[in-house]
Amino acid sequence: MIVEQFLCRSDNIALLLHDKASKDSIAVDAPDGPALLTALQKAGRRLAAVLVTHHHHDHTEGLALLKRATGAKIFGPALEAAQISPLDTGLQNEQKFTCGAFSFEVIATPGHTLGEICYYLPQQKLVFTGDCLFSLGCGRIFEGDAAMMYHSLQKLAALPPQTQIYCGHEYSAANARFALTIEPHNPALQQRAAEIRALRAAGKITLPATLSRELAANPFLRCDSAEIRTNLACAADETDVQLFARLRQLKDRFR
Repeated sequence: MIVEQFLCRSDNIALLLHDKASKDSIAVDAPDGPALLTALQKAGRRLAAVLVTHHHHDHTEGLALLKRATGAKIFGPALEAAQISPLDTGLQNEQKFTCGAFSFEVIATPGHTLGEICYYLPQQKLVFTGDCLFSLGCGRIFEGDAAMMYHSLQKLAALPPQTQIYCGHEYSAANARFALTIEPHNPALQQRAAEIRALRAAGKITLPATLSRELAANPFLRCDSAEIRTNLACAADETDVQLFARLRQLKDRFR
């Protein structure tokens, strides 16, 4: 598999998964239909399927165009079927399915939306996390609650540490600035933040991110960090979920 990614809209990341053994490709979400069609035409490839992570407009706007132009099969969360059109196949938590040459596992990650799902390829050690997990950050909680989002992130944190994370937005620079206010003396975070600054200065996308590095640097995966707990003056009995909720509220107000 070759993963092609490019920026579209204001900060969305369009993702195309190319099968090296054929001319077939798979899109993860459809933020910009014309841009995806142009990328496919340039690569000389056929769109076989679109894997939708959640119903938000900036992830589904291109679905109708892609369906008309290519006939691609549309997969997405069954819990959001009424909000995603067109949708051919609704997917459930822990469901395994084959798309083209690739075998996927569905991980339900509610919080950002109630039905959001992530797509994991165990053989390739890749996960497509939509708006759940970002590099050095996580998605806003629009439909769920903090406990729901925390447990969704813990599911992703339990994947093999070498797993490569691809997400739906280029938020890494802003996430790094926030993370450095929370755990400024973390050397893994300092290194990742410097790398992100260099990549963005060169006009490059900061993904994929390796899960092992996220576990070492992403504050939303580090609620057991002594430095974070000291910096936020956590009470002795404050749970990881309670701390996570505070972190998310702080990030919501961060500028």
